[in-house]
Amino acid sequence: MRRDPRLDAETSAFLTRITTLGSGTPLPIQLKGHELARLIGVIYKDTGHTQLLPQEVVGSIVPEKDYYDTPLAWFDDLHFWLGPDYIELLFMGRQHIRDFNTYLACLAGLHKRRKKYAQILSAQPLPTMVQVSPRALLEFGGMPTEALASWLTWRKWFYDLDNRSAQESGLLFEPILAAALGGIPKGAKVSPVKRMGDSSKGRQVDCWKVLPSGEQLAYEFKLRVTIAASGQGRFGEELSFARDCRASGAIPILLVLDPTPNPRLTELQQAFREAGGEAYVGDAAWQHLEDEAGPTMATFIERYVSRPIHAVSQFSGTTLQDLTVERMAGGHVRLSVGNNEKVIVRHEDASLSEDESDDES
Repeated sequence: MRRDPRLDAETSAFLTRITTLGSGTPLPIQLKGHELARLIGVIYKDTGHTQLLPQEVVGSIVPEKDYYDTPLAWFDDLHFWLGPDYIELLFMGRQHIRDFNTYLACLAGLHKRRKKYAQILSAQPLPTMVQVSPRALLEFGGMPTEALASWLTWRKWFYDLDNRSAQESGLLFEPILAAALGGIPKGAKVSPVKRMGDSSKGRQVDCWKVLPSGEQLAYEFKLRVTIAASGQGRFGEELSFARDCRASGAIPILLVLDPTPNPRLTELQQAFREAGGEAYVGDAAWQHLEDEAGPTMATFIERYVSRPIHAVSQFSGTTLQDLTVERMAGGHVRLSVGNNEKVIVRHEDASLSEDESDDES
């Protein structure tokens, strides 16, 4: 199929990048035109520009509620309208909204990951007895054997789902922050930051940004710094990153979103500052992100990253609500948390027994 004549090569590549995820993996994601149009509608709503859209499309592409309160199914619904298609809406957005491309790329990245995780919930296989039966030695005899088998199975399934969640959120988190700051991630192979002991080896940089003055900034993002990391030999790597940046002519900048104090965090901040860099922790990190992002992307960071994390974090230390798990007819799963219920429609995919990786590039 030929490229739409309205698209130049750069725009065509941009659309390919933001609409695809994990091609060639068991759970590929491909956003359709009507999904992209509705994401554009979300952006107009978020930024207060809905009045600039043609009235004939507002009811079709602008949700009544905020993005997180809008079901994924609404975006998938095939609803046709008269008026501009998603390509025309893309061109309009570029004219009406500053940093529109960056906002759309980040929102599409979030949407793809949420769609993929919904598929993971549906497809992640329950573990087999071969996988979990050796664990029975630690608890055998403490409950009836059939009950123990179920406990081991559910526990491993939740563990697998949590690992998948950590993987997907990690792959989402860093590119969003890098884009908001106006930089790009750099893998070790192409990184301008080299190891002091071996200049043939590069260091991964979460966000690489070059200022108009020529100054080069190398950001390190962390949700938190824990004491446990040091026991794995990773903390020495984290400390040496700042020194490698300075030796490579870059200014190291540390962003840690969790302000929980501990000696390792203090030591890491000191290492970055001694290397001529900066360290922002907790509220100061969020403020730095918003200051550097500009008004449009500051809206994205606050609405899609900061607000959800802070909303969940406020329940730290509170009493856990009761959890009930029920296997339904057809293999579907009903979760009850407190007075709230969620049904996971299950279609297991055995290929997900092994870890997969994907690539948005």
